[in-house]
Amino acid sequence: MEIFKKSKRPIQSSTEIQSPIGRVLNIIFLFVLVLIVLVPLAIVFIASFKTNREYMYSGAFELPKSFFNFGNYKIVFNTGHLLLAYGNTIFLIVVSSIISIVLNAAAAYAIGRFKFRFRSVIFIMFFIPTLIPGTLTQVPSFILMKNLHVFNTRWAGILAYIGADIMQLYLYIQFINKIPKALDESALIEGASYFKIFRTIILPQLKPAIATVLIFKVIGIYNDMLTPNILMPDPSLNVVSTALMRFSTDQNTQYNIMGAAIIAIMVPTLILYIFMQKFIFSGITDGAVKD
Repeated sequence: MEIFKKSKRPIQSSTEIQSPIGRVLNIIFLFVLVLIVLVPLAIVFIASFKTNREYMYSGAFELPKSFFNFGNYKIVFNTGHLLLAYGNTIFLIVVSSIISIVLNAAAAYAIGRFKFRFRSVIFIMFFIPTLIPGTLTQVPSFILMKNLHVFNTRWAGILAYIGADIMQLYLYIQFINKIPKALDESALIEGASYFKIFRTIILPQLKPAIATVLIFKVIGIYNDMLTPNILMPDPSLNVVSTALMRFSTDQNTQYNIMGAAIIAIMVPTLILYIFMQKFIFSGITDGAVKD
């Protein structure tokens, strides 16, 4: 019958179906979103090259007399001890990311590969903390770090960042489910332990997911101000986010210098995102599509 015959009409893409008015509205909407993101950054960037007098007596979009005025940036690196903050931040990122990736991947391997009682309950328990605002956990975290005698050390920040989260766990499980179990069984027959299977078979297959998780982990630690400020208040343990607090007080804030600090701190994450964005999208889409 005719109704069961396949249509030979080519499938149209969404851009072909969309009306000209719809295209114009989409372009306008995207343009507005770009402005919302870029305009504040432009104001901060322009202010970072202005002197105090220029900032006080000029408009937000008025260009500075010279874009070679790096005096604010010198103050940021000297007064804010930004190089020390970079060092502390890199230490937290490297150690926390390595431990977190291994622990999360191991937990995903156990949940995704083995069938045991209360497996679903354990998975749900990883999800429950996402429903609790982070600010409500700061006091218990503070008490815990004090009792562990790691308060005001780098290890306090590391312990706070290595915990598993549902996004990492879910992404790893999606990739693990795509790995044939026959590989595990063959390795077991050859005498390999579960740890060796995890190290030689599972982890190499998780590289796209690990790259995606690593990017989010790095940006999350880099931008976090609350955790280091509470658990690592010593000035020698300042990270890039808490270093900003040196340029703002209750009585006075020099916004041109604050702008220079924001730009200096933002540039590394911007470079990281530009060069690693393909791993973000490929990791998420590969993990979301099942064969």
